[in-house]
Order: sequence, then C-alpha cells, then structure tokens
Amino acid sequence: MSPTIIILPRPLPEVLAVGAFLKNTLCAIQGNRAVLSPAIGNLDSPEAIGAFERAAHDLAQTLGLAPVLLAHDLHPDFYSTRWAESQAAPRRAVQHHHAHIAAVAAEHGLEEPVIGLALDGFGLGPGKQSWGGELLLVDGTDYRRLGHLALLAQPGGDLAARQPWRMAAAVFHRLGRGDEIVRRYASQSGAALLNRIIAQNINCPLTSSAGRLFDAACGLLGVHPVADFEGQAPMALEALVTRPRALSGGWTIENGVLDCLALMEALIGREAADGADLFHGTLIAAMSEWAALAAEETGIRKIAMSGGCFFNKVLRHGLNEGLAARGLTPLLPRQASPGDPGVSLGQAWVAALAAERAA
Repeated sequence: MSPTIIILPRPLPEVLAVGAFLKNTLCAIQGNRAVLSPAIGNLDSPEAIGAFERAAHDLAQTLGLAPVLLAHDLHPDFYSTRWAESQAAPRRAVQHHHAHIAAVAAEHGLEEPVIGLALDGFGLGPGKQSWGGELLLVDGTDYRRLGHLALLAQPGGDLAARQPWRMAAAVFHRLGRGDEIVRRYASQSGAALLNRIIAQNINCPLTSSAGRLFDAACGLLGVHPVADFEGQAPMALEALVTRPRALSGGWTIENGVLDCLALMEALIGREAADGADLFHGTLIAAMSEWAALAAEETGIRKIAMSGGCFFNKVLRHGLNEGLAARGLTPLLPRQASPGDPGVSLGQAWVAALAAERAA
C-alpha cells in the first residue's frame, strides 16, 4: 500500500511522528505535505515491531527526512515511545486525544482553536488516567480538558474491553444494585465475586472511555456479553439501530461531566433492538448538548470529532446533524482514519507547530 498524502495549509518544519500502540502508523511532515504510512498494526509482536522499524527507516530514506522533532504518545510503555526515546532527535510527547483532534485540524487546515470531541476506547491522560470520552479545547500545540464522560469502573482492566458483561456489572454497582450482578450474569466466570472486587477496587481502574460505555450498554442488553474481539459488541449494537430516539432526562451535565447513568438504567431489561435505538439516540442528544454548552462558554463554533467510536455511522451522522442544528460547524476526518491510524497525523501537526514556534 502507498502512503496517504495530506496537503497542509503551508510549509512547516520537518518532523516525524511515530503513532499509537494499536493500528500504528507513522507520519512525516515535509514542506506542506503530511505523509501518512499505511497501517502497520498493533505493536505487540516482534513481527509488528520489525515492520514499524522498517517503516520508520523507509519513510526517512524515501523522503530524505531530517526531522527536527520526533512526536510520540504520552504512554511511556508503548514501543513507539521507547523507539522515539532511543533516537538522537529532540522529542515531544502528545496526549492521545489531543492528537486525535489535532489530526482533524490538520486535515481541515485549521490553526484556530476548536472544540474537540474525542471518543474511543483508551488513551493515557496526563495523570496516568484512563481517558476515552473527552471534551477538549484544542489550540494547535496546546489543549485543555473541558469535560469528560462520568467515570466508570473497568473490572479486570483490559479484560473488560472483550467482556462487556463486566462493564454492565460496573453500571449495576454504580446504581447501588451490585447484588444483582451474580444473578444476571450467573453463567459468567467470576460473576459471584465481581461486586466485591469493584467495591474494593481490585484491578478496577476508573475510565471515562466512550468505548467502554458502549460495551456497558451491550452487556446490559445481552449483545455479545463476551466478545471475540474489542469492538465486536458495539458494532453489533449499531447494526440493530433502526430509529434512534432520546430518553428525556437520560443524562446530566455538571461541571463539564456528562453522566448517562439514567440512560444506562433504562436499558436494563429492555429488548436489544429497542435499547440500541434508545442508547444511540440519547447519546447523540446528550453529546450535542455537551458540545453546544462548551461552544457557548468559549465562543468557539467549530467542533472537531475523532476517535474510534466515529466509525459508528449512526453516532457520526447523528452528531453531524445535531451540532449543525445548533448552529455549530461539525468537522470530521477526511483522508485519515478517525481511529488510531490517524493519531500520527495529529502528533506530527502538533510537533511541527511546536518546532515552528521554537525556531
């Protein structure tokens, strides 16, 4: 596969960005072009790591690249981060969700501040928190967290991404109905212990992840309680949607925190297709209001949206319409992926602007 070439609004300093851990890509900026490599894959095997190193070498050789700055994720344990740290060039860490929104800004040639709605499974926050449902103000090299989805326990850590029933159990616990977990999920290994595990915070990191909120909805509705791969259950839930509708009073927004607990409780005992309509419709209405409130507070009318959740066509279309109806300008990725393959573009954009500022 050939690299993707994205034309930028003006020439910028040469930089190389080394992308995310999942679905890794690299991105070089040279002049007014961003050169985005084909997806390498997850950096969790010797084969993928070898492919990553070859891609970095080939990109530099092909372009004759002499980067003044290397950009990488904030996560210290990603191989891409460690590789960047082993190089001689100066480095800049770029927070994962900042990079998602910066990628949209780069594609649209925007150097003005934008409101960013970043929705995905996981990205490390600056205090080592698990982020994934973020409302940001992004201004080139800088960002500020305006809000996030209400925190929810993630029982078993990464295991919960492939076992949506665990995220549903976290909802029951938060509702004060933890004693129902063992009955409702009796067939799942560990169900008898999960309420106590959550209560005692044993390997149950709190997360603001939109991806895990989708998983929780799937677990509550019985859609792939145990999935073969991360994202399988939310994709199946999206496929059930026929007519999204919003639940009145299904969410609250307080101090920037969007809490959909009332919606989640309304899903309990509901038929899956009906629940899919209610979940998607309510989430769209809630997030449209959330972004609109931020726009009103900041005076910024452009809303950039990215992250793996935007592969969901129902969510993407609904937010596009919902934001436009409020007089806002929704912006989505064009050539780059909304998922993690687009992260390197955002990293490179931030790094190039930072290098230009420092010159």
